[in-house]
Amino acid sequence: MAMPGFVLQVRPRDDGDAAMRVGFTVTKKIGNAVVRNRMKRRMRALARDLLPTKGITGADHVLIGRQGGIERDYQALTAELAKALARAASPETAADQRPREPRVHHGRGKGRGPRGGAHRPPATPPQEPARS
Repeated sequence: MAMPGFVLQVRPRDDGDAAMRVGFTVTKKIGNAVVRNRMKRRMRALARDLLPTKGITGADHVLIGRQGGIERDYQALTAELAKALARAASPETAADQRPREPRVHHGRGKGRGPRGGAHRPPATPPQEPARS
């Protein structure tokens, strides 16, 4: 659920553990280390306030800081997280949050050839002329 100050990702776990887990991440695009750490502290405080009552039991919650989230009012962030958690707990979004099958990669590594360009199929060997 994307909000102006952060993005919330919620994924239910199938291991039977009812504990809520939470993670925080802020990219370098947001600012220097001081700004990123301040944003993470604000997100930790939000999670401490709202997750025990509004979080989804047995799920992983990830808060991703967005540009401008550090300047937003704390009360606005609290309202946004409550709204995002309510949307994540609704039955319509619960079907979208079921664990997905792992992706299967076919092919060669990252799809790059020996020169770093796009992957090219192997060249066909030269064919001998037909003999009569």
